[in-house]
Amino acid sequence: MYRLFLITSVCIFSSFSLSAKVTLPALFADNMVLQQQSDASVWGWASPGEQITVIGSWNHHAVSTKANAEGSFILKIKTPIAGGPYTLTIKGTQTIVLHNVMIGEVWICSGQSNMEFPLQGWPPVAPMLNSAQEIKNARHPNIRLFTVKRDIALSPQKNCAGSWSACDPASVAPFSATAYFFGRALYQKLKVPIGLIETCWGGTVAEAWTSGSALRKLGDFDSAINKLDSLKPFVNKMTKQYYADEAAWQRASVFINSTLKNTHLDDASWKKMLLPTLWEKAGYPNLDGIVWFRKTINIPASWAGKALQLELGPIDDNDITWFNGNKIGATDGWMDPRSYTIPGDMVKAGKNVIAIRVADTGGNGGIYGAKDALNIHLAGSSSDEGINLSGNWKYKIAFVKNTIPLITQNPNNPTVLYNGMIAPLLPFAIRGAIWYQGESNVGRGTQYAKLFPDMIQDWRNRWKEGNFPFYFVQIAPYPYGGDGKKSAAIRDAQRRTLQLPNTGMAVTLDIGDTTNIHPSHKQEVGRRLALWALAKTYGEKNMVYSGPLYKHMKVEGSEITLSFDYCDGGLVAKGGRLNDFEIAGADGIFVPATATIKGDKVIVFATSIKHPKAVRYGWSDNAEPHLFNKTGLPASTFITNASYYRSY
Repeated sequence: MYRLFLITSVCIFSSFSLSAKVTLPALFADNMVLQQQSDASVWGWASPGEQITVIGSWNHHAVSTKANAEGSFILKIKTPIAGGPYTLTIKGTQTIVLHNVMIGEVWICSGQSNMEFPLQGWPPVAPMLNSAQEIKNARHPNIRLFTVKRDIALSPQKNCAGSWSACDPASVAPFSATAYFFGRALYQKLKVPIGLIETCWGGTVAEAWTSGSALRKLGDFDSAINKLDSLKPFVNKMTKQYYADEAAWQRASVFINSTLKNTHLDDASWKKMLLPTLWEKAGYPNLDGIVWFRKTINIPASWAGKALQLELGPIDDNDITWFNGNKIGATDGWMDPRSYTIPGDMVKAGKNVIAIRVADTGGNGGIYGAKDALNIHLAGSSSDEGINLSGNWKYKIAFVKNTIPLITQNPNNPTVLYNGMIAPLLPFAIRGAIWYQGESNVGRGTQYAKLFPDMIQDWRNRWKEGNFPFYFVQIAPYPYGGDGKKSAAIRDAQRRTLQLPNTGMAVTLDIGDTTNIHPSHKQEVGRRLALWALAKTYGEKNMVYSGPLYKHMKVEGSEITLSFDYCDGGLVAKGGRLNDFEIAGADGIFVPATATIKGDKVIVFATSIKHPKAVRYGWSDNAEPHLFNKTGLPASTFITNASYYRSY
C-alpha cells in the first residue's frame, strides 16, 4: 500500500536566490554529526555574490567562498578526530551558529520497510523483539539520529525535510531498529559519536533509489524514465490540482455521511459485493475514496443483551464501524486486524445492522482478510461458535478521491527516491552506507544482479568519496508465491554483489520469519552489519564477521566438492545434518541432494545424478538451512552456475 506523497519540491529552491538570508540544508542543524578527519562539504544558499565564511570551533580556522550567480555556495572544511560538542558558524550578511555539533562517524541507512522498521515495531502485525526494554535503555546522547522525510521527485533535489536529535527513548522509538542496533554496536566498540541518517521507504524497489543516468546504462527502465521526463513541465499544474483534490478529500474525511449508519436506512438501491475482498478485485481497479458497507444479521435470542465481539480482519486503509447505528470502533492502519466489542445493551434478538465506513487513500482498498476473519460471536467465546459474516454485503461508494496520475505519486517509479531522498544528502561527508532492501524486487533476480551493484556504484560516483563501505542485508526467506524460488534468486544476486570492492553482506537465513516479512530480531541484523564495519572499515582484529560464502566447486565423478570463504573455526551442520542442498545435471533440473561436511568443504551428491553440473543451497522461499561456521554465522544462499538462474 503506497501512501501518497506529491512532488512539491521541484521548484522550491528557486526562492533561495531571491533572498539575502543565508539558508542551509536540513542536514546542517543543531545536534548534527560531521564525519571525522574529512574534507566535509558545507553548502547552502545566499544572495548571488555574497561572501560566506564557515568556522568550526575545533580549530577556529575560517574558510570562505562566494555564492554563485544562482545563489548557491559550497565549500569544504577539515574536521578533526572524533570529539565535541563544537559549534559551526556560517557567516554571510547574517550569522548562523549551529550548536552541539559532534565529530564522529556518519552512516547512511537506507532501503525499504525492513530498514524503516522502527524500534517500537509495528504491533500487533509486526512487533519488534524486546521493543519496550530496548527503547527504555536507548540513552546514548552521542548517537545522533536524522530521518529523511519521504519525498518523491522527478528531478534531483537539493534539500530534504528532517532534523537531528540525540538518541533517547523518545527519539529512537520511531527510528530504524536495524540502523540503531548497527550504530549502537559501533558506538560501544569505537567510543566515538555516531551519526545515523535514515532514508527509507517501505515497499520500494532498487530502481527508485538509483539515478536516471545510471539506469539508462542498464536500459531496462528507459520507457518509464522517458514518461517521467515528459511530465516535468506540468509539475506546477499538477501540484495545484493535487492541493485542490486533497482539500476535497479532507472535507470528505471529516464528513461521516451519518445517515448511512442508521439501522432503518433504505439501502435497497445499494449494490452487493462478496466479502472479504479488495474492491480492486471486485470491479473497481482504480478506486480510492470512501465506501460504505452494510450487512443485516440475525442474532439468536440467546445472545440478546449480551456483549458480542465483532471480528473484521484487516481493512485497507481505515474504518469506522457501527452496530445498530452506534459507533463501536475505528482503526487507522491497513494491516491491523479489527476486533470490536459490542456492549450488551446494543444487542437485540433478530435483525441487527452492521455498518462500516472504509476510507482508502491510495493503492488497494477494502475489507480483505480471510473468510474466517469475518465473524461475530459472544464476547469471551470462540469465533468457531459465532456467525460467519463472509459473503454478500451491500455497499455504496460515498466519495471518489481524485488523484494526480499515479505515475507522479508512485514511490516505485525509477529514480524518484534517488531524486527526493538521496540527492539532497549529496555531498554530505559520510563513512559509508548500510542497506536493507530486495523484497520488492523479488521475481527479478537476474535483473537485480545487475541493478543492485549499479545502484551502489552510482551512489559512490555521486558522493565522490571513492569506494566507500557499503554493507547490506541479505533478505530472509519468505513465501512470495509462484514457484517458491523467487526470494532465493534475489539472495544470490545480493551474494554476487560482493564482487564489488568494499562491500559486505549480513546473512539472515536463520533469523527470518516465514510468517512475517518483517522479522522481529533486528538486534542481530544490526550486529551482523556492524561486524563487517568493525572488521573491514575500522580494522578490528581477530573478528569473524561473515558466515561461509560459496567460493568454487570441483566435480569428482558423481560428486561435487564445494569450497567456501569464511570457514572460521570450521563448518558446522546445525541440527546434526545438512539440508537444503540440491544438485543438477546437464538438464538443469535440481533434485534434493545429500551433503556432508569434510573439513572446510561440503561434498554433495544424489544417486539419480551421475554427471552433476551445478549445486544450489537454500534455494527456497521457505529455506531453513543448517550450514554455519563455528562462530554461529550462517552460510549464504548460493547457486554455483549463473546460467542456471533461468527465469529468475
